[in-house]
Amino acid sequence: MQLGYTILYVDDVPATLAFYGEAFGLATRYTHESGSYGELETGATALAFVSHALLRQLGKTPQSPVLDKPASEIAFVTDDVAAAVSRAIAAGATLVQDAAAMPWGQTIAYVGDCNGFLVEICTPLSH
Repeated sequence: MQLGYTILYVDDVPATLAFYGEAFGLATRYTHESGSYGELETGATALAFVSHALLRQLGKTPQSPVLDKPASEIAFVTDDVAAAVSRAIAAGATLVQDAAAMPWGQTIAYVGDCNGFLVEICTPLSH
């Protein structure tokens, strides 16, 4: 089995895709003509977004994330965490935790995206 995509539930899919493009340099892979679904180009596994409105039409009750009480996180790997954090903040991300070296060798920082999802920006993990 293989992970195909992760979907996050948001109010505004096109605005979220634009934010991720500006904040993290990710290109849009696909957007449905309705604007209710979109995917980002993130490698083999896509990061996707679906609108709260579409989920409600499908009988679901989507919840908004709470940045200071996260239930999950998205992680982007880069060699230059400080530059990536600066770019994200310039695009409207919220700084949650400045870059810090971890005991296992990674440098990690956290920001909040335009919807309140927690985003980790980190260096590659050495094995």
